[in-house]
Amino acid sequence: MADAARSELALELKRAFPSLCEDSVAHQTEHALEVQLPFLQHLAGDFSFVPIVLGPADYTQLESLGHAIAGVLRRQTDSVLMIASSDMNHYESDEITRRKDHMALGCVCGLDARGLFDTVRREGITMCGFGPVVSVLTAARQLGAQRATLVRYATSGDITGDLHEVVGYAGVIVE
Repeated sequence: MADAARSELALELKRAFPSLCEDSVAHQTEHALEVQLPFLQHLAGDFSFVPIVLGPADYTQLESLGHAIAGVLRRQTDSVLMIASSDMNHYESDEITRRKDHMALGCVCGLDARGLFDTVRREGITMCGFGPVVSVLTAARQLGAQRATLVRYATSGDITGDLHEVVGYAGVIVE
């Protein structure tokens, strides 16, 4: 996608969901882009992207954003990949983190955006980017997604050996 097309996509998203705004401060403390970009550059080479950073939101806002994204992407002629980046649960024992993460991942793999939102809130899961996942799941369902597959799950304890305070990580492909 060329820069002009990326800019047009960003404008279409802002028109479809007027609450979106350019905010460089929001991107200063968000690390998802710096984590994802090297992998994407390695796999795709040169590409354009439109980052969206979300703060706290209620379910209705996240769902509405998902509908807006789906509406805009449905009209695109170029192929567009949606990515929602988030760690899973943070700084609890490996056992608790795995239990909480698998509750959340059950919803993600079931393409259940509302279930994910409710589960994260009800169970106190400290998944920092669950809002973007809710919006992307909503958009993916609207665009015809039929399944989600857990590619890999691990906690930081799998690498460090410290199982007292871990962070969960997962990769899921939605098709």
